Amino acid sequence: MTGDITIKALDKVGAEDAEYLVSLIRSIPGFPKEGIIFRDFMPVLADARGLDVLMRALEAALPVPADEFDSIAGLESRGFLFGPALAHHLGKGFIAIRKAGKLPPETIGESYELEYGTASVEIETMAVRPGERVLIVDDLIATGGTAKAGADLIEKAGGKVAGFSFVMGLDGLDGLAKLGDVPSSMLVSMPA
Repeated sequence: MTGDITIKALDKVGAEDAEYLVSLIRSIPGFPKEGIIFRDFMPVLADARGLDVLMRALEAALPVPADEFDSIAGLESRGFLFGPALAHHLGKGFIAIRKAGKLPPETIGESYELEYGTASVEIETMAVRPGERVLIVDDLIATGGTAKAGADLIEKAGGKVAGFSFVMGLDGLDGLAKLGDVPSSMLVSMPA
């Protein structure tokens, strides 16, 4: 435990590296609106050691073995930042799950609620092969709305969600419950 952050699967990289990575996560109150604490993990990506620890921890904490999924889908926007690197390291392809209106026509969309409003995500209609097994990654799970919408998109496109991998989770919002019995992992948890 580091302050208000509880180390979960991050312990697989050792206590010193775990503490170092956690020290890079910033908490910014009042963003994007009053009453929300934004958990900023961008300093992790800007730090060579932090990024190395993150990638090793994500691989060590995969919710299913790497041979049980074919590709990795990253949720916009921070899932885009480490998802392709993890996919490359594991010899997998990468699927972009984008915010609505960011892709050319011929998309599949899904709307969802989040802790401070509503939003929609999309993928290209041909992004997922029939039967493709997909690991969905993102930096944070809060209410689970974005992750659930991403999973629904993968399934609409003919794929199967093999698991979810998150860097951080917010306590008390029950986001993992929204994902059902699909295997999930998170490296750290913290108060909402």
